[in-house]
Amino acid sequence: MTHQVGKMHNITSVEEAAENLAMNWPIKNGPMLSAARQACLDALEGRITCTEARTAFIAAAREANIYIGRQEV
Repeated sequence: MTHQVGKMHNITSVEEAAENLAMNWPIKNGPMLSAARQACLDALEGRITCTEARTAFIAAAREANIYIGRQEV
């Protein structure tokens, strides 16, 4: 979800996740947000996997109460 009511945004890369965490996140601080920001940087530098960064990003989205999960079509 986004901070705009009724809008969803699908994050498809570590780069996009990092940008959203830095520029568009609905909360300004929190332990999961900090961890996700660091995880994205670490993934971009090859220190952790994209899967690990994704897990941290999802935790931050849950912390911000914006995680929807996978949508089945």
